[in-house]
Amino acid sequence: MPMETITTEQQLHQRMAGPVLLVLYGGAHCGVCQAIRPRIEAQMAEHFGTVALAYVDCAAAPAVCAQQGVFTLPVLRLYVQGQLTLEYAPSFSLQQVWGDMERVLALVPLPAPR
Repeated sequence: MPMETITTEQQLHQRMAGPVLLVLYGGAHCGVCQAIRPRIEAQMAEHFGTVALAYVDCAAAPAVCAQQGVFTLPVLRLYVQGQLTLEYAPSFSLQQVWGDMERVLALVPLPAPR
């Protein structure tokens, strides 16, 4: 499942209202962001199909990043039922993310994958 690009604060809040949302805050100039994005998309499609994905390009939507307190890249945030549950910035292991997500999502009733 590809990430939905978010360009406004309103879009972000609408997506956060869903059951589970993983947001990558990045930028075209961020090499790490560009490298991990396809890995995140692949892992999510394979193992976490019920989790919605969103991407905020902080160069294209600086106001959204500023409102969210994102001033360094990359930042990865997991929202469960609108609440920030996990946050990683700027240096993190994707293996740690997957393990933490498995533990959190095991506690949350999720809708069936589409």
